[in-house]
Amino acid sequence: MQLHGTPFDHGFEMPAEWETHTQCWMGWPERPDNWRENAGPAQHVFAKVATAISKFESVTVCVSSGQWVNARSQLPKHIRVVEMSMNDSWFRDTGPTFVVRRSTTTESGGAVDRIAGIDWQFNSWGGSEGGCYTDWSLDLLVAKKILEIEKIPRFRQSMVLEGGSIHVDGERTCLTTEECLLNKNRNPNLNKDQIEYELKTYLGVRKVIWLPRGLYGDDDTNGHIDNMCCFVRPGVVLLSWIEDETDPQHERSKEAHCILSKETDAHGRKFEIIKIRVPGPLYMTEHESDGISQDGKAKSRLPGTRLAASYVNFYIANKAIIAPQFGDRKWDYEAIRVLSNAFPHHEVVGVEGAREIVLGGGNIHCITQQQPAV
Repeated sequence: MQLHGTPFDHGFEMPAEWETHTQCWMGWPERPDNWRENAGPAQHVFAKVATAISKFESVTVCVSSGQWVNARSQLPKHIRVVEMSMNDSWFRDTGPTFVVRRSTTTESGGAVDRIAGIDWQFNSWGGSEGGCYTDWSLDLLVAKKILEIEKIPRFRQSMVLEGGSIHVDGERTCLTTEECLLNKNRNPNLNKDQIEYELKTYLGVRKVIWLPRGLYGDDDTNGHIDNMCCFVRPGVVLLSWIEDETDPQHERSKEAHCILSKETDAHGRKFEIIKIRVPGPLYMTEHESDGISQDGKAKSRLPGTRLAASYVNFYIANKAIIAPQFGDRKWDYEAIRVLSNAFPHHEVVGVEGAREIVLGGGNIHCITQQQPAV
């Protein structure tokens, strides 16, 4: 069912990611022009992520018809596998953004819908002006398919937006980046005020905090917030950081820290900022690049490219943090320590081999989409 008007009109808002989930949605990678060795190593890590999450909440993995048997054999039996066509497996960006209505009755006492999904427009992170692949027609249907499977009402949005470009605190505050949302390869006919209005009316937020830039090297997404900064709880944020002043990430982190130090959330609270060091820096090897089919239908993956690796790109499951581990022993261990202190009531689970996901352009947060419980 398609709902008319905006989520705000109907009393919906986007809940924080740490609120209870019914399940997690994931896709299944297979593009040989984005995932090395016909996506075999990436599939192994996707299965590890899905398995880790499934210990805390239900997981549904969507798979093309040609990959169904393969995925079913790699995933535990308690994980639901659903056949679905897609161009690639970034469900944070192609799946629906779920919104909830806190009030459950109308003034007349009748029941109302308690959950809905926003179906944003998607153009492969830039369309003809820097997009990651040339055909995204199947990805445009992913959100609608998920909502129809679950029989959840749908809000259709004409604005191009990916779920990885926004973070909310569940108390009317949104974080995003100008580098992404103001990029002319998304919504060239909308200015900053107009985009902010859409965020407020569709996410139910009152305040949008704009960081100028995302993580250095995150060219695929034009600086998604989910690699750079996220909410830990209302009034507390986690920020990607590096002390080395010669590293180009330092300037970006310092710039974001300066803005956040002066900002307040929708309730007027000053932010506590927790720094978490980026790994590496890490770079794509020649061996990794050679394993990708560079056929011109997707963005080239070249040796020596700096990987947009970040420990902020984790998934908050029910009572757990599913965190990437990149094989950088020192900073992997430090990230687990920082996350454990930041989320004292959650179990922090590190997933080894997350480098395979970042080789394709994202990480654990990017390949997952939470469905809130209502």
